[in-house]
Amino acid sequence: MSTFKSEDTILLVEDNPKDILLIQRAFRKAGITNPLQIVNDGDAAVLYLSGCEPYGDRIDYPLPALVLLDLKLPRRSGAEVLMWLRQQPILKRLPVVVLTTSREYADINRVYDLGVNAYIVKPVAFNNLVEIVNALNLHWIIFNEKPQLDWT
Repeated sequence: MSTFKSEDTILLVEDNPKDILLIQRAFRKAGITNPLQIVNDGDAAVLYLSGCEPYGDRIDYPLPALVLLDLKLPRRSGAEVLMWLRQQPILKRLPVVVLTTSREYADINRVYDLGVNAYIVKPVAFNNLVEIVNALNLHWIIFNEKPQLDWT
């Protein structure tokens, strides 16, 4: 469905193995072939995004065009990852979509205050998840003009 460049990598920050498998299946069913990098906790997300080991090789671990971020993560919460990200001069414009089970207004309002680009509650039905990842792909990868992330 989509053609992609190396900068069209998507970073999934998710600790639940079942959710990871469902999201990977939804990407396949939607025909989305963009590289999907996965980290399982908030600290690993920060290491990945900052290019620190074991994610230092930007060919194997490219900077993503989009971060899909769960809120309930071990080591560092999704909100803490977002707060860190928005304080990084080079990375602060990186699009971040929270994909979580929480419908709590306290969570929703907090991450919008921290600069999240969108907040989506994980659906129960698999076909709805396929629709969501398809919409995310269309909006954030295909149609969205991406911000410049300058490493120089």
